[in-house]
Amino acid sequence: MMLDIKDRTVVITGGATGIGLGLANACGQKGARLVIGEPRSARLDEAVSALKQRGYCAHGVVVDVTSAEQLEALAAEAFDTLGDVALVINNAGVGQRSGSVLDTPLEELQRVMAVNFQGVWQGCQVFGRRLLEQGDPAAIYNTGSENSFFVAVHNAAAYVASKHAVLGLTDALRSEMPAHIAVGMIAPGFVATELIPEAMRDLGMPVDEFAAITLPQILAGERYVVSHGYNQVRIDERYHSMRDAYTRSAPREEGDERYDVKQLRERYSR
Repeated sequence: MMLDIKDRTVVITGGATGIGLGLANACGQKGARLVIGEPRSARLDEAVSALKQRGYCAHGVVVDVTSAEQLEALAAEAFDTLGDVALVINNAGVGQRSGSVLDTPLEELQRVMAVNFQGVWQGCQVFGRRLLEQGDPAAIYNTGSENSFFVAVHNAAAYVASKHAVLGLTDALRSEMPAHIAVGMIAPGFVATELIPEAMRDLGMPVDEFAAITLPQILAGERYVVSHGYNQVRIDERYHSMRDAYTRSAPREEGDERYDVKQLRERYSR
């Protein structure tokens, strides 16, 4: 069943620029009330003003997603002021100063993980609890990356690790939430946002095009929200390698399900 966001509230962190703003515009076109979070007050005011000029109902909250308290304030604006929240997109993210696993300082790893992973985790907690209490059909979508599936950006080990972590978090949350709350991950490829070096930015997919491709998938409750078709080549490379490893070293055999943790858990939880 398609999620109807008309006259309902949509919350987007990192919603003042890039993919977040593109999705805010797309949701506004469908009649949603918008609440966007952004740590830079000037950029937030600019985005809210632009959304209102398009005739959308838009509210902005200054929020650093590494702060649970500020996320609670964002949730209060969405649930207590506007109400009827349909969709939460944990989108805020940062790039990484170039660095390999061996060369990236611990402080840089912590900075990237604090926003890209911890911020998403806290957003899932804060908004997930509220959506459960609300009880209506809704959705939580987390912005990962093509780097959640394979290494697209080299010398950005902390960034790649953070986006792999978002994939694991999203799959775990999806298994925990009831059927009326859809959970999925947005996996952008090369999109023209501020995270892309300016010299290469024009080569990326335009934000509005990305939003037009991905919002219908979100509203349909897709597990993975995707955009760049060539990524299938990279994903096949990775999963063929995994499959080949099992075929060579751990082939299927009669009775091997006895070690399957999922089946064991289901059997002994009855």
